[in-house]
Formats: sequence, C-alpha cells, structure tokens
Amino acid sequence: MQTRLQEMKQSALAQISQVADGAQLQELRVKYLGKKGELTELLRGMGSLSPEERPVVGQLVNEVRSALEEAFAGKQAALEEAQLAAKLASQSVDVTLPGRPIPAGTMHPLSRIIEEIEDIFIGLGFDIAEGPEVELDHFNFEMLNLPKDHPARDMQDSFYVTEEILMRTHTSPVQARTMLKKEGKTPVKIICPGKVYRRDDDDATHSHQFTQIEGLVVDKGIRMSDLKGTLLTFARQMFGPNQQVRLRPSFFPFTEPSAEVDLQCFKCGGEGCRVCKQTGWIEILGSGMVHPRVLEMAGYDPQEVSGFAFGMGVERIAMLKYGVEDIRHFYTNDVRFLKQFNRS
Repeated sequence: MQTRLQEMKQSALAQISQVADGAQLQELRVKYLGKKGELTELLRGMGSLSPEERPVVGQLVNEVRSALEEAFAGKQAALEEAQLAAKLASQSVDVTLPGRPIPAGTMHPLSRIIEEIEDIFIGLGFDIAEGPEVELDHFNFEMLNLPKDHPARDMQDSFYVTEEILMRTHTSPVQARTMLKKEGKTPVKIICPGKVYRRDDDDATHSHQFTQIEGLVVDKGIRMSDLKGTLLTFARQMFGPNQQVRLRPSFFPFTEPSAEVDLQCFKCGGEGCRVCKQTGWIEILGSGMVHPRVLEMAGYDPQEVSGFAFGMGVERIAMLKYGVEDIRHFYTNDVRFLKQFNRS
C-alpha cells in the first residue's frame, strides 16, 4: 500500500503541474481528495493491514494528503495570478494618451438674455424684485386696476387654481407687492424677471408659459420722456448704438397714457424688409405712465408722485436678437440649437 500511495502522489503532482485552468484543477481535486477519491479508497483498505503497518501507512497517508493540498493551493494561486495578469494586459490603459474631452453645457439663450437685460438695468440703477408664480387674483388683477368685472381681463386668458388663486399672467403683481412694501416711500426703481402663464395655443410665436421682464419707476417728477429715454438706452445697449425707438399710443388698464414701443428694424435699418413686414419697425414691448388709481391702491399720492412701467417678453427679445423664428426652439432642448449660443 505504501508503494501505491507514493505512485498516486507522484501521478497527482504531475497532473497538477500540467493543469491549465480552474475547472481542470477542481476535477483533479475531486479525483484524488474527494469523498470517492483515490486517497479515500486507499484509506478504506487499511482495515486489512496488520497492527504494525497501520501507523506507518496512516502517517504516510497524512503526508500525501498534505502534499496534495499544498500543491492544489499553490496551483490555484498561480492560475488566479495568471488570470489577473491576462485581464490587466487586455484592459491596459496608456496613461500617456490625452484625455477625452467631456462636453460642457452652455448657458441657455433665454438665461443669457435675462442676464444681459438685468445687467443693463442694474447699470441704470434698477433693483431686481421677485414674486410668486402662483398668485392671488387680488395682486394679479385688482391691484392693477382690473376689478372682477373688468372687460380687459379677457385679454389674458388665465390658469385658475381657485376663484382667487391663479398662475400669474404677467410679472406686474411683483410691482404691486413692491409698492405696498415701500409703504408710500420713494424712489421705487425695479425690474421683475420671471415666468408667466396664459392659456394660449403653442405655435411659432406663442407659448402657454413664457418669460417676462417688467420695469417700474415711481418718484417725484417722473415724465413720459424719462420712460422713452430709459427704453432708448436699453435698446441701444441690447441691439446696437444706432438704434431708435418709437412710441405708439395703446391701451393697458394699469397705465395711462399707454404706448407700444417699436424698435427700428435691425435687419434693414428702417428701410423695410420681410422681418419688419416692410414697416421699418418691430414691436418689442408695452409701456406707459402708471395709472393714478394703481398708485393710490399701493399707498401713493398721485398728486405728489408719478411713475412709468414697461413689460417685455424675453423670448421676443431673444428671437429678435438671435434671429430665431420659432419660439418652441427655446423649450425643446435640442443640443444642436443650444450649442450655437456657447460663449466659448
């Protein structure tokens, strides 16, 4: 039996050294050391040995078992190391290669226009005021000279949450809130950027949600000429130093007198073209002198102070400045469109 043990040991060690993968190694482990393996079969034959031979053979069996287990463990470690080395070689990285650039985002064109407009008016001494997008009817309409039964409410088809709460249809409520906070003190000189909502069919020039920037100045001795001068300065800084503006009579419930403001067509210089529909002018915003009733409701004496207000659509300004023909481009998040406005 001792001879058989030695032969089995030498045969097993030789086979272990030739193993090429983990599956073969496991098969050999079961073959020699498993419950039905060759070493186990030899142990079962020890009952036929004489009492003198059993200790000698038992010691030899333990030595063979230890040698095989050590060989199996060593081979297992060698196979795992070779597998790791092969994996690293197949996934090697050349650290000297230049990195792949990660595309960086860019400021949205509407955000750029808002920032540009804010910078212009901050330079003129205006502060920036904000207010809630979900507004009370009281501030959205009544404080702006639009009582419950006023027909001009039909000009702004609204999203109502309840009879007294709605999505604001303009940023003018911020003006009313600001004047109330001032408690009749002057001067008031603010612009109010923000989103507004109206029930409108979305098309190339209309959207149910868009962005407005409204301005308000209240102080002693404010005149229509101050309004025109402010808007002319804005137009020249936004669209070029040679720009001209034109005020046309209009109607807004919260201003009196009211005026639509036109910009000289930047495409044809006032000569007339397809962009300005051959008129030489492009409408950009509405404006006017603050209605005395609005001043009174906000706590001001219209005999002592006056003011002007204006409101512009940011998308309208952006479309004119960048030559965009469809307002929906600003909301569809097409990267090809947005990349055109990258500052870099």
